[in-house]
Amino acid sequence: MTEMPWNALSPDWRTRIATLSPTSRARLAARAKNAPLFAHAYAFHLNMRFGGMTPLQLAEFAEAQQFCGVKIHVEDGEQASLARMPNDALRAFGEAVGERGLELHVETSTTEAAGLSDAVRIALATGATSLRCYPRYEGRISEIIDWTIADLRRLEEFDPQGRLRYTLEQHEDLKSEELIGILSAVANPRLSLLFDFGNMINAYELPLPALAAQAPHITEVHVKDCLIQPDRGGWAHLACRTSEGHLPLEAMFLELLLLGDDRPQVLAFGLEEEEGYFAPALRFPSEVPDPFIPARTASFTQVGTGDLETRLRREVVAASRQVDTVRTLLRTIATEAERIEG
Repeated sequence: MTEMPWNALSPDWRTRIATLSPTSRARLAARAKNAPLFAHAYAFHLNMRFGGMTPLQLAEFAEAQQFCGVKIHVEDGEQASLARMPNDALRAFGEAVGERGLELHVETSTTEAAGLSDAVRIALATGATSLRCYPRYEGRISEIIDWTIADLRRLEEFDPQGRLRYTLEQHEDLKSEELIGILSAVANPRLSLLFDFGNMINAYELPLPALAAQAPHITEVHVKDCLIQPDRGGWAHLACRTSEGHLPLEAMFLELLLLGDDRPQVLAFGLEEEEGYFAPALRFPSEVPDPFIPARTASFTQVGTGDLETRLRREVVAASRQVDTVRTLLRTIATEAERIEG
């Protein structure tokens, strides 16, 4: 199944709303109007690598957009990154974020002890509330799972007072059931899943089935869109401007907003526009049992061969456009829920 009519991925989300109870429709409308949107540093990935953009400038963007918070990787910003800040600068940055009425979430691209413990240190120094991680091991799937379980069991050692929430992200190699198995084995009540709108594609999963499987454990989200491309019998994804790809955006937002009864289960939607980011297939329908995952770097987007300043400006425009697109989408969902209710 390497060729699919990707436009058929989107079910009739309006019909889905119509099937909800009046209570659920009212809850959906309220949550769509008040979704906790976060600025994500990856939306400014090239500007932070090549344009001198700083973590504080990301916070200023979030404040201007009236967001709830900021998600930033420890390496974002090159020499200005959190990973290169001394403790007093980390505290000052956290205070600056808080003064803007924003919540801070920190991210890292490893679960290995050295990197994970340092990311915990950074998150605690800044007053962050959440830390995202994912394994980036080379090895058999069974090995990666075992190593990740061992890594994540050390979170209580790194954060003995339990001040942080932790999320494990599906990042292109592990399938939903494998992630859930890791959570079960680690058994840390502060550990949950971060659902990325497109990363399941590379693990040869479809968006809505992956969301349904992970749903009981999802507390945070990365929002993006992508084009799904055949790749050696599996699927690669090429990130594109939100609303111009193959992903069932309305249907995914709808299901995520419905999670949680008395209160929303999803605490943060990070707007992670990634136009131009490419990720190859890592899992395949014909793979052997316990397949081997090759070594890979942390995510990055190629800058291309055109004019750098033009590319950096285009990224800034795309980040702002995504905000408008997502807010329009959420208003549409709310309006539909209220229309049917009326």
